[in-house]
Amino acid sequence: MATNPYEAVANRGSWKSEQVEKYLPLVKRIAGRLAISLPQHVDEEDLMGYGVFGLLDAIERFDYARGVKFETYATLRIRGAMIDGLRTMDWVPHSARQKVKHVQEAFAQVEAAQGRPAEIEEVAAYLEMDIRELEGVIQQGQIMNLTSLDELAAGDEGESLSPLGMIKDPQAQEAYQEIEIEERHRILADAVEKLPEKEKLIIALYYQEELTLKEIAAVMKLSESRISQLHSQAILRLRGRLSRQKRNLF
Repeated sequence: MATNPYEAVANRGSWKSEQVEKYLPLVKRIAGRLAISLPQHVDEEDLMGYGVFGLLDAIERFDYARGVKFETYATLRIRGAMIDGLRTMDWVPHSARQKVKHVQEAFAQVEAAQGRPAEIEEVAAYLEMDIRELEGVIQQGQIMNLTSLDELAAGDEGESLSPLGMIKDPQAQEAYQEIEIEERHRILADAVEKLPEKEKLIIALYYQEELTLKEIAAVMKLSESRISQLHSQAILRLRGRLSRQKRNLF
């Protein structure tokens, strides 16, 4: 006996609703992790709204034959949808991006001269900028840190790799490719190791332990806004050091 097409559609819709409800905690956790790179005025509910669209897309597109876990695939789609939604708002104008880049370079210059992590007061003095103004620029840069270290740590199938993990590319066809990847991770790990202790701990808790902003704040007994600021400073330091090292090499 043929299945009633209307019944099939209804069943399909019911199954999809069940899947969305099942994976809503995953959407919430991803939103909680992205919050570390977002200004305080961003509503987490909006973030979750974008994430649900990503989850629906993952449910529609997922192919079990690929041998990849659904959670892995869905995480990529959910996070991507959130980032795409946020970027359409274009919160950071070109002038602000230039200021953030200027501050990033200043951190690198001061740290190269001092031979140690730069204090925010030292960077402010170097830039002849008020500390509050400098903190404002760092806050503006939070939205620019959405990909942060992840762009150096994403596997071919989207698996989450720690930026501190020295992981070889199993698909590399030539030995030099493996060496290049190992060297990239080594340089990044070395840069992370030179961060101030609080910033290094935040990087470890976020990228290795995969804690959310709220969880990190609870562990370190600091406010969420302070954790976000320290995370942004850490990313600025790392980008500044890596870009300076690249210039020195070439």
